[in-house]
Amino acid sequence: MTHAKRRIIASLIVTGFLVFWIWAAASLGSYLVTWPKWIQPVFFITAGLGWALPLRPVFLWMNKTENTDS
Repeated sequence: MTHAKRRIIASLIVTGFLVFWIWAAASLGSYLVTWPKWIQPVFFITAGLGWALPLRPVFLWMNKTENTDS
């Protein structure tokens, strides 16, 4: 598969995942009003940075170089 095709597929995967991630974080964040105040920064840091870990394999696959030995 060419690098251009991998970038398009990965972009669609990343976009779809981020839409879900943002929706889930916003939905859960609305319940934080009743939680203790110290949990709020932990939640927002996790929600803000936590998306990168599940998407790491997609980024690695997208940037994989093709092996052309011939």
